[in-house]
Amino acid sequence: MPDLLNVVNSASGHSPRVGFVSLGCPKALTDSELILTQLSAEGYQTSKTFEGADLVIVNTCGFIDDAVKESLGAIGEAIARNGKVIVTGCLGAKTDRDGANMVRQLHPSVLAVTGPHATQDVLNAVHQHLPKPHDPLVDLIPGRVGNAGVKLTPRHYAYLKISEGCNHRCTFCIIPSMRGNLVSRPVGDVLNEAQALFEGGVKELLIVSQDTSAYGVDVQFRIGFWNGRPVRTRITELASHLGEIAEHYGAWVRLHYVYPYPHVDELLPLMSTGRILPYLDVPFQHSHPDVLRRMKRPASGERNLERILRWREMCPQLVLRSTFIAGFPGESEAEFQHLLDFVREAQLDRAGCFAYSPVDGAAANSISEQLPVDVREQRLARFMEVAEAVSVAKLKSRIGSTMQVIVDAAAAQGRRGGEGRTYADAPEIDGRVKLLPSEKISKTYRVGEFTRARIVDTQGHDLIALPT
Repeated sequence: MPDLLNVVNSASGHSPRVGFVSLGCPKALTDSELILTQLSAEGYQTSKTFEGADLVIVNTCGFIDDAVKESLGAIGEAIARNGKVIVTGCLGAKTDRDGANMVRQLHPSVLAVTGPHATQDVLNAVHQHLPKPHDPLVDLIPGRVGNAGVKLTPRHYAYLKISEGCNHRCTFCIIPSMRGNLVSRPVGDVLNEAQALFEGGVKELLIVSQDTSAYGVDVQFRIGFWNGRPVRTRITELASHLGEIAEHYGAWVRLHYVYPYPHVDELLPLMSTGRILPYLDVPFQHSHPDVLRRMKRPASGERNLERILRWREMCPQLVLRSTFIAGFPGESEAEFQHLLDFVREAQLDRAGCFAYSPVDGAAANSISEQLPVDVREQRLARFMEVAEAVSVAKLKSRIGSTMQVIVDAAAAQGRRGGEGRTYADAPEIDGRVKLLPSEKISKTYRVGEFTRARIVDTQGHDLIALPT
């Protein structure tokens, strides 16, 4: 069970206090940040403990069974230790087989239940059960990052959500039923928030959505405006402008959840010139055409290997991470071998995998030939053995090179070493760089700053480096 989010607390003991638990993906985290920003603007404080809060908000995940169990456990603990609980997020939108709200059925004492991206509904529930104090000036919000509001990440990196929902109907996924179809944020709003984050000290901006490549499809890529300049609502133009702003602040821009559509090719020149990081997080899910058709995956997935080869020709320093599903219904041994061959040939830098698990409401549940659990788990293990061998070999090829590292942790300003990441590593999902104490007595480094380091060894999925 995760701890309550540790957000800045005011010294005053008279303002109402809200506890907050945020579960799930970075897209849910940005929802949590928006809710906390609004509550902070209204004068609410945050509590580090359940017992110290006047009520608790739990932002849930409901994508896979393990996430549902974790969310229900968090709700139960909040009820047991506090008693006044508001539930929001993806699990809040789930119903049981009779059409009743799942959270209400299992935890009838909760004060309110909302679905995802329902900020105003959450605020209304808080106002009803914990009346808001007098509004302070927005500039006095504790824990805010520039004009971008409260952030729950370390101060030097932040997630920026550019759209909500998804137009695809992958058979293993229920996200569209919970979050709806694609809705792109106005391009001017996105760029304004990015500028505010960089002004507030953010050095790495992580772009997230359900389908980053599809940004602007819902508004037919219409022209928006930023700083008086026309900007098309499209991922290529957005990435170019984000990179331009980041360059001014000496910061990074990293793209996540990029479906491999043909127009993704247009991003590679931005990566090869350093405008944005040469890093793509692409959820391939599988390689075999028949499995991809059963999954109803978009973007002509059978041509993914061809795309990868072309991307690497355009940007040799490109790093690719992806996720896959092993043991999807009907997956034959030959189809699974096709996936293993793909991973070897694609030479993916990072690859994660899930053993297929049925999700209530997903169309894949009705596909015949559901594989036994032990077969799914065996295929997961076999996949990870191949993927890890590829990843480790790619890491070892970096030994001897000097790379830029963003510092995430530093003991005594680096005199006792620290931790960081290269452009190849997104926070919390990829590897780390273990920084050794510098050989130069005068050399120091601080969290959120960049340093140059020579890679001297590897350790599992991590690099070991000596600051130069």
